Amino acid sequence: MKRLLLLLCGFVLINFSTNAQGLHSIKGRTIDTASTTLLAGSTIAILNSKDSTLVKFTRSAENGSFELNGIKNGKFILLVSYPKYADFVDHFTLDSTTQVKDYGKINLTGMAKILADVIIKGNRNAIKIKGDTTEFDPKAFNIEPNSKVEDLIKQFPGIQVDKDGKITAQGKTVQKVLVDGEEFFGDDPTLVTKNLRADMVESVQLYDKASDQASFTGIDDGEKTKTLNVKLKEDKKNGYFGKVQGGYGTDDFYNGQFMFNKFWGKKKFSAYGILGNNGTVGLGWDDRDKYGGSSGMTMTDDGGMYFSSGGSDDFDSYDGQYNGQGIPVTRTGGLHFDSKWNKDKESLNTNYKIGSIRVKGDRNTISQNNLSSGVINNISDQYTDNDMFRQKLDATYEVKLDSTLTLKVNVDGTLKQSNTFNDYNTSSTDGNNDLLNTTKRTLKNNVDEQMFNINGLLTKRFQKKGRTLSLNLNQSITKSNSDGYLNSENSFYEITGRRDSLINQYKVNDIANSAFKSNLAYTEPLSKTMTVIVNYGLSLMNGKSDRKSFNQSASGNYDILDTEFSNDYELDQIINQGGAIFNYKKGKTIINFGSKFSGVNFKQTDLYNNKTYDRNFVNYMPQASYQYRFSQQKSFRISYNGNTNQPSLDQIQPVRVNTDPLNISLGNPDLRPSFRSNINANYNSYKVLTNQSIWLSGSYSFTANPIVSDVTTDALTGRSSYRSVNITDKMSKSFSVYAQSSRKISGIDLNAGINLSTNGNSSYNYINKELNNTKNYTYNLGIDLNKYVEKKYNFYINVGPTYNVSRASIGNFGNSDGWGWNGYSSGSVQLPGKFSLSTDTQYEFRGKTQTFNETFSRFLWNASLTKKFLKSENLKLMMSVNDILNQNVGFDRTAYNGNITQSSYTTIMRYFMFSVIWDFNKMGGGLKTSK
Repeated sequence: MKRLLLLLCGFVLINFSTNAQGLHSIKGRTIDTASTTLLAGSTIAILNSKDSTLVKFTRSAENGSFELNGIKNGKFILLVSYPKYADFVDHFTLDSTTQVKDYGKINLTGMAKILADVIIKGNRNAIKIKGDTTEFDPKAFNIEPNSKVEDLIKQFPGIQVDKDGKITAQGKTVQKVLVDGEEFFGDDPTLVTKNLRADMVESVQLYDKASDQASFTGIDDGEKTKTLNVKLKEDKKNGYFGKVQGGYGTDDFYNGQFMFNKFWGKKKFSAYGILGNNGTVGLGWDDRDKYGGSSGMTMTDDGGMYFSSGGSDDFDSYDGQYNGQGIPVTRTGGLHFDSKWNKDKESLNTNYKIGSIRVKGDRNTISQNNLSSGVINNISDQYTDNDMFRQKLDATYEVKLDSTLTLKVNVDGTLKQSNTFNDYNTSSTDGNNDLLNTTKRTLKNNVDEQMFNINGLLTKRFQKKGRTLSLNLNQSITKSNSDGYLNSENSFYEITGRRDSLINQYKVNDIANSAFKSNLAYTEPLSKTMTVIVNYGLSLMNGKSDRKSFNQSASGNYDILDTEFSNDYELDQIINQGGAIFNYKKGKTIINFGSKFSGVNFKQTDLYNNKTYDRNFVNYMPQASYQYRFSQQKSFRISYNGNTNQPSLDQIQPVRVNTDPLNISLGNPDLRPSFRSNINANYNSYKVLTNQSIWLSGSYSFTANPIVSDVTTDALTGRSSYRSVNITDKMSKSFSVYAQSSRKISGIDLNAGINLSTNGNSSYNYINKELNNTKNYTYNLGIDLNKYVEKKYNFYINVGPTYNVSRASIGNFGNSDGWGWNGYSSGSVQLPGKFSLSTDTQYEFRGKTQTFNETFSRFLWNASLTKKFLKSENLKLMMSVNDILNQNVGFDRTAYNGNITQSSYTTIMRYFMFSVIWDFNKMGGGLKTSK
């Protein structure tokens, strides 16, 4: 068996003498139980009973016989394996009374004909660890008829899935789910996990996905994405399957879903549609990636900068994200096609998505700003009505030009229109409840955005082993055109009396960015164990930001240009990047070390004032890593990455905005770069026979010469100004630690796990010229329990306490240290008459602290009763209740830098819904809806 052969490779056989005192021999012969055929090439392994580590192994001869010599006294396990046969496992003891242990005939039973009277059934190798990849074998877990991939991965150790389908693996969010290594509708993992059938899956891989060029060359470019790859069975790649679901409930809540998949040969076609207002919106609407954000100037990973569409003036496009606040209305759909041809030398993968989402809601926020001179109390009421319509098309074409030359081209384009409406009413008072200011603001904005990206990767392997050449070219273009209205009435209650200001403006923003990036990488083996990787990259980046504000004239038209809050900038950059990485690989050890450098020539032109700002700077990015693979089921890795962080243009020369007169941004042209260092380590281990897994990971980062905020707040008016400064004698720090262990408890067939995690940071800022040190730490303990009994019941429970530490060094207003609890559970039970009952719960508790003298708790309970019809049970009628206890009250609270905030908001609460669900499946030439 390949899995066991990989486990055994690399171990050195010892103790060859069979005649020495205290050494023993093990022998026997392997045959097929049914046919008495001799099984040549069977794998025979002797393992320590205490920790399952390997002692010796061999393979059976042509007549099925085997013999292992030179084994010392002790307790051991005999493991005999053969492809497509059940494993034979036996625990035995060797002492001075036994010189030779002869098993005689060892009968192995074919997996297709396993009988109830099998002598001993061994544990299946549920997990394999291959370098940085953890592979799960679905055959070692329970798969119910008509169950989905999500139901399967919920059983995997170290993986949690919440009620919305969000996946957390080893403490980190899974951002991508691939099918056979290929994109499947791109950015929405739930389209795979909630729709593909679990019985189609051959294996599931978990790893940190690197960029294509980094995967080819071995250069760690820092682009890591936690990814699941679902590999399908070959016999499940012919036919069609899908799901249709529709439901209507109380208070006019509704939901509809459709999914169709057709696989034939090496082609896949899929289509889906979702509509509803019950919160089912998917996870993949955020398409801003690098080209978006809330600041007017954003850094790229190579030190360049680009203009973002949002600016710092709240005139931002709606990104389509739904985070549980408000009532969403969603209509979205998509098409997917991928194919391989020409003897797998060419492949195409393409996706098209179209859809809209609209979210309405209210939010009330009460906050307290604690200063050394007193407090400022703020109350804010906000109404939001945002909607977005988006279309996105992407395609990937890959061709193997010959056995050594490959070309891969990715193209994607997005069209997006969004409309935002925000209405604010705010007021601030001092500690004596005297009024400081009031504001009424209304912002309306319409945005049209276009995004286009094309990327080409050419890779070449030379005749000399290890010598490669790769060229990556990328061109991206983004455009954003927006127009909107700002109406703001502001009153300041000063010592001299009340002062009013009125803003009534029409704003037009035109933002455009263009970036060309290239990277050439060459690898050369210096010896059998050492390889050097050198790279050079050239980037050309251009941007244009034209923002105009118009005041209203006597005629009622907005035709008076406000030059103070209007600007027109152009940005040109040339970036040269180079580096060298050395790779050492010998046996079970891999070591990488080296560095990259980038030189940036930055030129910004202020067209209104005819001024030019030039900057030249160098970024330094060292890296190193060490990896040791103990065995196929155990590995350790530690890495270091450093990078220079240049101050952004917003920090040096911010664009003046007037949407929030209570918060004003100032520039600091004397800012210097900071340097961030990050250390990551992880350890993975899995024991086959005990089905025990252990994951340990940790990270620690520190920033020298950090860029921090300097906030000055006027206690008489409540107005704050912000600018960025360096701190030379302090370092900001952050860390995280995650530990998880799980195993199956024999006898009751229960999977149990425990996880410990902690994360925190220590940062600095100035508040009214006083240096403040803020410390935030979170400690979590979680217990996982899950069990699947086929055709009877299943359940999953995750529960544990949390402890939060939040402290600021200035002020004397107490801390926000406090206990909490988090819990999630789900389960179902099969009832007579083809009925089933399912339920899930979510519990949240936050205790009292010095700053919050009230506790907060919320228990969300959902349940459904389902009736199955037809022989295949693929037609279902479901009655469900959302939030049975009606406790889904929108509420959150935070404490940071001495500022205390409590918010309440609109959210979806209790409703009843009746749904019809039809799962259809015709795979492999015959109708198959359940196994």
